[in-house]
Amino acid sequence: MIKVENLHKHFGGFHAVDGASLEIGKGSITGLIGPNGAGKTTLFNVVAGVLQPTSGRVTMEGEDITGLPPHVLFHKGLLRTFQIAHEFGSMSCRENLMMVPGGQAGEKLWDTWFGRKRIADEERALRAKADEVLEFLTIEHLADHKAGQVSGGQKKLLELGRTMMVDARVVFLDEVGAGVNRTLLNTIADAIQRLNHERGYTFVVIEHDMDFIDRLCDPVICMAEGKVLAEGSLAEIKANEHVIEAYLGTGLKNKAQLEAKG
Repeated sequence: MIKVENLHKHFGGFHAVDGASLEIGKGSITGLIGPNGAGKTTLFNVVAGVLQPTSGRVTMEGEDITGLPPHVLFHKGLLRTFQIAHEFGSMSCRENLMMVPGGQAGEKLWDTWFGRKRIADEERALRAKADEVLEFLTIEHLADHKAGQVSGGQKKLLELGRTMMVDARVVFLDEVGAGVNRTLLNTIADAIQRLNHERGYTFVVIEHDMDFIDRLCDPVICMAEGKVLAEGSLAEIKANEHVIEAYLGTGLKNKAQLEAKG
């Protein structure tokens, strides 16, 4: 689905992404892990068009999408969520979902004068779809609540719901579990699995909660210092000496020596 080739993103002399290459299989839920500062979110931002790459190439099903802006990628079915949810706080949860699809009739001045029936019909259809999404995510009881007043975990579910209002094909989730209680995190995980199994969504997930990664993700890719360090199952990643060194600052041999000494 997504292929990243020798990607670089520099901020002055700092190489946030430093020659990263990886592939995201169609229909997979791929985990992206690594210590803080590894370049994970910067990689997301470059692939999703939020940042322009310094060099390198990104393709989606063979099509070169390098440097395309987010609104163009949105229409191609590539979406991303953010660690801090970006809801419209004064609007209801239902309204947050209804405004997602682009090209709505009500956006055109001509239609507001002469296409009122079309606008009304479209709005009824969007409302029905939004209610279906809220029910799928088990937050239908929040439909009329202002989005700015619901909990952090419910906002994360709402962000996931936005991807369901359009024909999403690949979704990048940035720390979807950050600040979310365990019950809601399980609800989010259930929704991701259902969207993957029932609707064929491809997901890429940045997350520090290894239980969450273990439940959802295969394969798992580990980054460190802007590079891809290892790829495989979570068990393989955990046993990789380079990964241990990146997280703990010491390899397996040195770690064993330290444990023997102390």
